[in-house]
Amino acid sequence: MITSPWLEQSARWPGAGRHILAQYDDESIVVYQAYRPAIADHAVTHQRFGGEFSYARMSWIKPNFLWMMFRCGWATKEGQERVLAVRLRRAFFDEVLRRAVPSGFHASGFADEAQWRQAVADSDVRLQWDPDHDPSGAPLERRAVQLGLRGASLRRYGEQEVISIEDVTPFVVEQRAHVSGSHERLVVPTERVYMPPQDAALNVGIDSRGAE
Repeated sequence: MITSPWLEQSARWPGAGRHILAQYDDESIVVYQAYRPAIADHAVTHQRFGGEFSYARMSWIKPNFLWMMFRCGWATKEGQERVLAVRLRRAFFDEVLRRAVPSGFHASGFADEAQWRQAVADSDVRLQWDPDHDPSGAPLERRAVQLGLRGASLRRYGEQEVISIEDVTPFVVEQRAHVSGSHERLVVPTERVYMPPQDAALNVGIDSRGAE
């Protein structure tokens, strides 16, 4: 995991709009999840999800580190004490974006609710754009994406498309001490604006302004 000071990175990131901030290279992209110890231990040991991990439920992935920190309280919330950095194949991540359907009708862009409900039933990927947050948890104008996987997509995610699973909890705990005040000592994973292929970007409504 490549890291750099938050203050340096935040100065480069878009201040508003729908953007995917992520750590990625030509072949892979990192997403984050937080789990209880039993699930995390199995995932790191076997480099795939199994054991107490449930394939019968929807599982949400987040490419934005600070959004994950807001959600798990910097690894302090019950059941989210262990933070995993999951490196995925980019081709799979882009496919997920192409198949994503907004989790709410009013944000979906569908002409009527019946069409949206049918799309939800037919897809195994959910899309949500939520307010991004600064390290202290304050909401920002910029939106961060999270993607819910179920069914075949979740099975592929958990068993086939993972390149590596790293437990980054020690790093999270270390940086948790620097989330208040001026953030001068805060270091986070180095993230850039991620632009998927055009059809995937259009499907999820990415704001092209500020893209690298």
